[in-house]
Amino acid sequence: MGGPGYDRSEDLEQRPLGGPISAEPRINERIRVPEVRLVGPNGEQVGIVPIAKALELAREADLDLVEVAPTARPPVAKLMDYGKFKYESAMKAREARKNQAHTVIKEIKLRPKIDPHDYETKKGHVVRFLKAGDKVKVTIMFRGREQSRPELGFRLLQRLADDVEELGFVESRPKQDGRNMIMVIGPHKKKAEARAERAAARAQKPGSGSA
Repeated sequence: MGGPGYDRSEDLEQRPLGGPISAEPRINERIRVPEVRLVGPNGEQVGIVPIAKALELAREADLDLVEVAPTARPPVAKLMDYGKFKYESAMKAREARKNQAHTVIKEIKLRPKIDPHDYETKKGHVVRFLKAGDKVKVTIMFRGREQSRPELGFRLLQRLADDVEELGFVESRPKQDGRNMIMVIGPHKKKAEARAERAAARAQKPGSGSA
């Protein structure tokens, strides 16, 4: 252990590897380097300045000195309002999480020789799912001798993809999987956008009736 005057925090600062790394950048007096490459509050390059000068400029501007690139030589520090920066970053992260609504994968099963009425019904389901922002896994089920005619399934999947191309795109091209052929169609609109559109449509309904 260290003797008189031993400062354990300095030892921690100098330790190059190991131990947990803080996600928080060092700010103001916690930046313990002789000099920094200073960036102004509007992104302007000030240049390499002694740490004391950088701290003085931060105090004069009523801003924080924030180390933004600690591994650079010398480290890069920026003048900013760190409290405001943290708040805005948290708000952006929360907004991003809100917009990352779960995309559900729905499944539709078809036979290669499906009749026109059933096809239209199944296509309607696909349209509904895509409008809701969900992905659709379309499975063609082959039976018996149908397995020797994979082109029937491929043509059917291609037809479906063409019929719904305004709402979705082929995310995973048709591929054989045992007795089945599978294709995945992804929605053009994100889940959050689809939900917002539905909410707007519902809000307009009460006043849209004609006399």
